[in-house]
Amino acid sequence: MKKFDWKTCFRVCVSVFVLFLCIHYWPNISGFIGKCFSAAAPVFTGFVMAYIINILMSFYERHYFPKSGKKAVVKSRRPVSLLGAILTVIGVIALVIVLIVPQLVNCIEMLVAQLPGAIEKLVAKLNGLSFVSDELIASLASIDWKSRIGDIAETLFSGVGDVMNVAVSAVSSVFTGIMAFVIGFIVALYLLTDKDKLGGQCKRVMNRWVPERFLGKIMHVVTVADDCFHRFIVGQCTEAVILGTLCMIGMLIFRLPYAPMVGALIAFTALIPIVGGLIGAGVGAFLILMVSPVKALIFLVFIIVLQQLEGNLIYPKVVGSSMGLPALWVLAAVTVGGGVLGIGGMLIGVPMAAVVYRLIKESLNQPQPEVQEEVIANE
Repeated sequence: MKKFDWKTCFRVCVSVFVLFLCIHYWPNISGFIGKCFSAAAPVFTGFVMAYIINILMSFYERHYFPKSGKKAVVKSRRPVSLLGAILTVIGVIALVIVLIVPQLVNCIEMLVAQLPGAIEKLVAKLNGLSFVSDELIASLASIDWKSRIGDIAETLFSGVGDVMNVAVSAVSSVFTGIMAFVIGFIVALYLLTDKDKLGGQCKRVMNRWVPERFLGKIMHVVTVADDCFHRFIVGQCTEAVILGTLCMIGMLIFRLPYAPMVGALIAFTALIPIVGGLIGAGVGAFLILMVSPVKALIFLVFIIVLQQLEGNLIYPKVVGSSMGLPALWVLAAVTVGGGVLGIGGMLIGVPMAAVVYRLIKESLNQPQPEVQEEVIANE
């Protein structure tokens, strides 16, 4: 039996003591870890922004005079591609805002203006029902719904409680969010500008500190994760653009209102797998309902047909085939990811599930090593 020397005993005692401290002071340790993650949130945001922008930047780099070996072209390829990728992202966000926000404001104003009349019509219809008491009808009819809705809107816009505290809190939250976004954007610029140098440094560190028997496995997992996330982002964005464009064209053909806004909304919400299209369809149907119930019904029938077409033809060709993930895994990933991290979990759940699925599939498809049995002869 192997004997423990004093160094091994010391390491075991230190490990047990550290484990005891972690268990006993876990609330303080968890609070400290939470503060560290909160402080590093802009850096994490920068990594996410850099990864998304890098997809566009790599595309532009591959098509920016690819056969030219001139010094000026080679030197300007990275800055020009980076600038083009950033302008593309800004342009897409600005287009979505321009298409959605103005018409959404108009819909809210129309809703506030038409809601009192709709409530009065509802009270008049309730008056003809036998099971509704006369006291309830009289109390509902005596309310000035227009002034009440105006008071509610004024309360929502003015806030509840101390106006100064609410304003200071809102300004502080907005300023914190803007600063976090700016810091993340600067981090993303540094990462994208020196991505080759940073990649080489990471490889040198891993070659130095990571054991050789683990290095190949870690690099393989990173490669599979990068491929799955890249395919998912490209496929999901392509599918969202196709679905939003088809929705807008169909609404224009059927002469439905808010066609550009609803099309952009459908494309934006379609980035969330499975449930995103349903969310956009529900909001679009509600907005069209304020104009015409008949047109809202036509829109619902049209969007159901379009989503069936998208689910059976577009999504399997654009996203499903590239991910290689069964539908059950997609549904489970969206459900679990949404329950843990909300909308962000829905977005990253599918590619993470694709990574796990591919690694498990590769492990199962590997040939098993032959087990050599040793026969011991009994004397």
